Amino acid sequence: MQIHQPRLAEMVADALRDRIISGRLKDGDGLPRQEDLLAEFNVSKPSLREALRILESEGLITVRRGNLGGSVVHAPRVGNAAWSVGLVLQSRGVPMTDLRDALKSIEPVCAGLCAAREDRHETVLPVLRAIHDEVVAAVDDEVGFTVAARRFHEQLVAVCGNETLIVVVGALESLWSSREEAWARDASLTGEFPDRRRRMTGVRAHERILRSIADGAVDRVQQQARVHLESTLLYAVGENRPVAASSPRQIGDVGV
Repeated sequence: MQIHQPRLAEMVADALRDRIISGRLKDGDGLPRQEDLLAEFNVSKPSLREALRILESEGLITVRRGNLGGSVVHAPRVGNAAWSVGLVLQSRGVPMTDLRDALKSIEPVCAGLCAAREDRHETVLPVLRAIHDEVVAAVDDEVGFTVAARRFHEQLVAVCGNETLIVVVGALESLWSSREEAWARDASLTGEFPDRRRRMTGVRAHERILRSIADGAVDRVQQQARVHLESTLLYAVGENRPVAASSPRQIGDVGV
């Protein structure tokens, strides 16, 4: 039975993807040379090129063209999940307000998990305090402040300790951050960015969240996170603006 080229490409992509996901091919590794892959899989050059195109579209490799050539491996990241989730939401015409409401519901849960961690003083607070210092330092830089503040929220999820939430909620955080940072650049140019007083309100909210996490106050930090998100997620939401997917390389990655 003859196997058609698209099916061959999928089989090669499946085999290489399995090596990347299993860790046999690690982040930053190069794929074997084209000649070696052709010999190993016994496929044509068009089938191999299509297999590499599939993996590149998934953010698992970067194909270097020109004299250098070759392909570099990228371990699966939250950015890949954000890309996939973003495509689905965009295809359904889901508005940013829907994404906002999801984050308002779920991010406080992650804040509570941070406060519940017995090792929070070693694993959670050092990370969040370091980023909070960056937020404070950038308070007079509108775009820089937004980038740092979004990192605080992303890392709040990343250190919550639940891997499923880290990936799923992290993907939503990445989608929101991508949009909010674009909004910040525009608002800074048009003079519509919130004034320094409002930025300091956000800084103080972060400080309250940090204190509650340090105290292990789960219910308190969840309530504080909800109140904070109610005010901060008002920005970056255009009238009926839909969620838009960005490529894995454009989306910031959540993690430590």
